[in-house]
Amino acid sequence: MTPSLIRAATALACILSAGTARASVGADTPWTTTEAEDMRTNGVVLGPGYQPNTVETESSGQRCVKLVAAGDFVEFTAANPADALVIRYSLPDSPKGGGVLGSLSLIIDGKEVRKLKLTSAYSHLYGTYPFSNDPTKGKERNFYDELQVKGLPIAKGSVVRLQRTAVDAAYCIIDFVDLEKVPAPLSAPAHSLNVADFGADAHFRSDSTAAIRACIAAAADQGRPVWIPPGNYLVTGEILVPSSVTVQGAGMWHTSLVGDPALYGHPDRRVRIKLSGSHIRIAEFAVVGRLNYRNDSEPNDGIIGAGCSESTISGIWLEHTKVGIWIYNGVNLVIEGCRFRNTIADGINLCVGTSGTVIQDCAARGTGDDCFAIWPAPSDQGFVDQGPKTGNNVIRRCTGQLTFLANGASIYGGAGNRVEDCRFTDIGTGCGVLISTTFPTSDESLGIDNNFSGTTVIRNCELVRCGGYDHDWAWRGSVQVCMDRRSISGLVFSNVSVRDSFSSGVMIVAPGRSKGQGTLSDAKFENVVVSGSGLEGSAHHDLWVSKDAAGGAALVRSSFPDTRNESGDFKLNAAP
Repeated sequence: MTPSLIRAATALACILSAGTARASVGADTPWTTTEAEDMRTNGVVLGPGYQPNTVETESSGQRCVKLVAAGDFVEFTAANPADALVIRYSLPDSPKGGGVLGSLSLIIDGKEVRKLKLTSAYSHLYGTYPFSNDPTKGKERNFYDELQVKGLPIAKGSVVRLQRTAVDAAYCIIDFVDLEKVPAPLSAPAHSLNVADFGADAHFRSDSTAAIRACIAAAADQGRPVWIPPGNYLVTGEILVPSSVTVQGAGMWHTSLVGDPALYGHPDRRVRIKLSGSHIRIAEFAVVGRLNYRNDSEPNDGIIGAGCSESTISGIWLEHTKVGIWIYNGVNLVIEGCRFRNTIADGINLCVGTSGTVIQDCAARGTGDDCFAIWPAPSDQGFVDQGPKTGNNVIRRCTGQLTFLANGASIYGGAGNRVEDCRFTDIGTGCGVLISTTFPTSDESLGIDNNFSGTTVIRNCELVRCGGYDHDWAWRGSVQVCMDRRSISGLVFSNVSVRDSFSSGVMIVAPGRSKGQGTLSDAKFENVVVSGSGLEGSAHHDLWVSKDAAGGAALVRSSFPDTRNESGDFKLNAAP
């Protein structure tokens, strides 16, 4: 692309952006966030910092506040009334791994209302993928965890203070605090069966797994919904939800299925909700795992869709599981209003032959792999794509942020998938959006080929402070198109804003060129604007095409002030 064409495209993009208001993007989140560095504090403000394996890089806005001595605090004035908060915090690890305990005093309007118990048992990983709990391996990541507290008297104008009153852990780092008004508990569905009547214990004193299983079996026989009242229920194994069964809790703040830390080292004793069948509905509860390591040879916990269709997953909060939701061969599913927090791997992955599925209004934070992924693998854990062509899945109105590995949204193949109206922020370990053929999507012996086909669309999305350091790929762009195992055809980026990238704004790379798979074709960047790149300081460009790429892309009303095309076999065509 010639300098004159670049200047023309930039000028036109500026004119259009000045006259067009971008629609709101991201999930509809009911909380308000106050960053620690914006609070009143006598602690030490850290950052900004953009280098890998640091607490600053994993922090929101790459800044945070460190509290060390007794009396160190952060405090802020509540802009709205609330009765619950979430604290994103970091404690040090123990010298041999496994975490330490700590505490903070929660003080509201000068009165201590809670002594908060903190732990780093579920944070801190080291070394190379899939990582270790051994601090001697170095390359630390996963610095943060979160604590939820409800039943608080927070009025508009209340002063909320977090203060160290005991020097237990060596320090406590605060990233931010969310304030939220928790809805009242939901009522039981009409004609429902209550798990308590089958022996489930809402007070976490005895194992409720068998009781919940029995209630679901009875509900399936009688055609009635399952009701899980408010409470914390100990679950120590898989719970299968079959066709035409509804399982509903009182709300994600009120009903929780919680794992046993003493048993969580055994994969078959984890909290695993498995959906198999059609017309299933699960809604309005939390799943709290106890996993603090990654082993990809072990089955996933969290929520697993195993050949399910025409079903919904809504209002679920998933935390400290390996994955939040993993779908094999799901057809026409709706996943909405869910929260994924501090998972060891993906927030959600639509895998194998999943099609016609919508993920909407979901928020992922602190994930140890992609926040949202579409990976049409040819097979996985016994599930083979033998159904309709995988694809036509949609990720929309979602928010992804603060990964400790991988990307915001990733699509690894399939037909006609879309990411739209989404927001990705503070992805310091990879891309805001990755389109890639890194992972296998075909099997000749099975006659399966799930590579990209049709048109893959990324539209009306906002990427802020993405493009961080990937442990295998070095610095990635906030947007990256990667032809690795296969070439890619049919790709549209439309109305995408990229701001303040760690490294490059948009990167097009082709490590598969040596295998004859390095071509991008039928690709268009329309109304794509990059403003600010290279926060971390190494080589970067607003648009960077590597020397191994082949093919081309059309640039339509897009703004890449700093463009570098290193390939003589890749054409950037600026449309009039």
